[in-house]
Amino acid sequence: MATLTTRVLPPPPVRSRGWRIVERNFVVYRRGWVVFLTGFLEPVFYLFSIGIGVSALVGGFTLNGQNVPYTEFVAPAMLAASAMNGAVFDSTYNIFFRMKYAKLYDTVLATPMRPWDVATGEITWALLRGGVYSAGFLLVMVAMGLVDSWFAVLALPATLLIGFAFAGVGMALTTFMRSWQDFEFVQLAILPMFLFSATFYPLSAYPTALQWVVELTPLYRAVVLCRELVTGALSLGSLASVAYLLVMGGVGVYVASGRLGKLLLK
Repeated sequence: MATLTTRVLPPPPVRSRGWRIVERNFVVYRRGWVVFLTGFLEPVFYLFSIGIGVSALVGGFTLNGQNVPYTEFVAPAMLAASAMNGAVFDSTYNIFFRMKYAKLYDTVLATPMRPWDVATGEITWALLRGGVYSAGFLLVMVAMGLVDSWFAVLALPATLLIGFAFAGVGMALTTFMRSWQDFEFVQLAILPMFLFSATFYPLSAYPTALQWVVELTPLYRAVVLCRELVTGALSLGSLASVAYLLVMGGVGVYVASGRLGKLLLK
């Protein structure tokens, strides 16, 4: 047990070789720019459709005492949702294929690299990919005049935090997946969160009992964080969201590393 634990988690000081995984993924995907482009365009199209169409029918909402037009209300939520979607896709479907079919990690772990290096490397790659999407999306928001506060510059690191949280949990859950059919449960969790995490309307639209449920969902914490930063309507909820996402990501990375060790170091 001690040997397996040492092999899974690096002894202090931690010297992660995860950057090797990042380098490998960059070499593989550098010619796949079309895949990256589609991941960026989807939330932008959502934003355009809302900004041009739906916003003409909805006036706006009050957020922490500020009146926020509907497009400015939805845009930060779309930013958070796109960070979530990118992180989940990279840390579930891609990880599952590399682990079960490409047998990439069996080869990697034949080197001095550990499961911890694999977990941190893959999650770092997911963060870099999501960061590119988020930066482009923020530029589109600025061009459309949807940014009202200088706090919006913190929205980019916020999206990286969101990506870290969902990538960590996504990778951990993927280690329990047995077949592609199991990914139906991923969509079963993602789609309701996207629709009902105060993405398109405020939390006050729900009955009081359901508000407590919504507030416990990770995407709601991500939406609150991005929305308050972009609009400048900050509150103590911002700190709660940061703590929530940090813990979520940290637990996910730890579980993913341990599970990879049990599955691949037999």
